Amino acid sequence: MEETQRESMKYDVVIVGAGPSGLSTAIKLKQLASEHQSDISVCLVEKGSEVGAHILSGNVIDPKALNELIPDWKEKGAPLKTQVTKDSVRYLLTESITIPIPLPFAPSFKNHGNYIISLSNLCRWLAEYAESLDVDIFPGFPASELIFNNDKVTGIITGDMGVDSNGEKKLGYEPGVELKAKFTVLAEGCRGHLGKQIIKKYELDQGKDPQHYGIGFKEVWDLKPELHEEGLVIHTLGWPAKGTVSGSYFYHGENNQAYIGYVVPLDYKNPHLNPYDEFQQWKHQSSIIKYLEGGKRVSYGARALIKGGFQSLPKMDFPGGLLTGDNAGTLNFPKIKGTHTAMKSGMIAAESIFESFVNNESEPNLESYEEKFSSSWIHNELHLARNWNPLLHKFGPYFGVLLAGIDQFLFRGKLPFTLRAKNPDHACLEEADKMPKIPYPKPDGKVSFDKLSSVFLSNTNHAEDQPCHLVLEDETIPIDQNLPLYDEPAQRYCPAGVYEIIEEEGQKKFQINAQNCVHCKTCDIKDPAQNINWVTPEGTGGPNYPNM
Repeated sequence: MEETQRESMKYDVVIVGAGPSGLSTAIKLKQLASEHQSDISVCLVEKGSEVGAHILSGNVIDPKALNELIPDWKEKGAPLKTQVTKDSVRYLLTESITIPIPLPFAPSFKNHGNYIISLSNLCRWLAEYAESLDVDIFPGFPASELIFNNDKVTGIITGDMGVDSNGEKKLGYEPGVELKAKFTVLAEGCRGHLGKQIIKKYELDQGKDPQHYGIGFKEVWDLKPELHEEGLVIHTLGWPAKGTVSGSYFYHGENNQAYIGYVVPLDYKNPHLNPYDEFQQWKHQSSIIKYLEGGKRVSYGARALIKGGFQSLPKMDFPGGLLTGDNAGTLNFPKIKGTHTAMKSGMIAAESIFESFVNNESEPNLESYEEKFSSSWIHNELHLARNWNPLLHKFGPYFGVLLAGIDQFLFRGKLPFTLRAKNPDHACLEEADKMPKIPYPKPDGKVSFDKLSSVFLSNTNHAEDQPCHLVLEDETIPIDQNLPLYDEPAQRYCPAGVYEIIEEEGQKKFQINAQNCVHCKTCDIKDPAQNINWVTPEGTGGPNYPNM
């Protein structure tokens, strides 16, 4: 087979992913170089069509890390404009009954001093700031492969452009570029496909709990002005969750807009559960729908979130590089916040890299990253939150929530023991014939909507004639194994209608509509056979979120 000839570029540091951790790494590196009158070349690649195109988060941000990184962010015009004015925590008993939860009993939901933002817009602003420091940012260039030399990572290869669905080169084919580096930072976000490879190759998760995940949905709504309460933050538990500790958020942002969403933990047991339909049903709860009536939905998206926490953190340094942010799992799940921790992890990564860089080490040692991480506030924050997820994982939506509340409210996360949650999410499904089927109401087209109309609002697009980026290890498993055992749950857990069971000539067939994929990674996580491997599609493919 003919070897592909690739252009090669050299940098001191290559960063994969223009999310909060990757951008913070880049900015901090350049700041340190300026302080020490040194020069360090930094390149950042992003698979989305632009910075922010693939960024999705609630988002109420704790500005703690931003204050450290860019203390004068207000004067520089960072898009943090809506300060939280009121918190409301609610238990939804039924579609019509809401029980308020006093804030002192839910301390992790206290948001005094935080801001309601669009994380995609914050990342765009951070990217502009990074570019002003001479960081090279290349959107539309997915990092498809790692470069190894003597078992050490020495850079990445961006994805080829112009390859057809059979793997043949089309007219206008352009090979990916080799970006070689002394240090490679993987800041891909939750379930990054290169991070997954690195964790497996170097056994970085040895002795750790398996990582745990949820699927998070988000919609942006234009509300009627008289129903909008700028600065109001609402969190709910309860209805319509069916045996899961699912929760929601409703954030009243600026310009009469609301950011609303729903999170379903991916350790659910019933394969008939449909996370998307749960979200749509939730909007009909009486205390929620009152805000949405007469409003207009303007955007939709979905993304897996990483929630294993302290016990699931892998070793974050590897030969030639580091894992940061949600690629490692730095989300504080009780607070449902990960932006500030992702940024801080990136800043610590930059300090460790720069230390090794200025020492001009022939064999760079990045083990100081773990040491710096362990002595920082991020470590303390995650340690105090460590028992939240195991309590919910072990004891479920009622007793588990009670115990988790006691852990955080009475003991402030300082219980004298650490619980474990060793059952991976994909292994939690029960067989379909042992679980009750779940009827969901049809969407009304006003407040609740079908999947395809939602995908349309995500501005998702992929070139159709390209290799499928949802790779089946064994093409027989969906029909021969998952369908009889679990009624093929991919039909329901995918938030974009990518997977279908169809009939052709009397035979059932597993159809993959890859062009619908919003890059949430849920299939890579929840498939009970671990048979679906998400890899990067051609550059610029996927959602194009304008304000998420």
